Amino acid sequence: MIMDIKTIHLIKSTPLLQSYLRVDSSWYKLLNRNPSSLKDLEKVAKRYFKLTFPDRIEQLIGNIEMLSSFMDVLK
Repeated sequence: MIMDIKTIHLIKSTPLLQSYLRVDSSWYKLLNRNPSSLKDLEKVAKRYFKLTFPDRIEQLIGNIEMLSSFMDVLK
């Protein structure tokens, strides 16, 4: 069975999904059986690559703390 053409096009046009499918290829089977689970794949990929809003806030806080400690060293 061949995957839906729309699903294939969306995967190829989204580098995040392409990268995650290389990490966890079991999603190919899931998408082949149920193309509507594409939104779930996007959520999982964003969590894996730490691109969710809470992850970005955490990264920002880490950068601010690093900058603060760097400024303390310069004083």
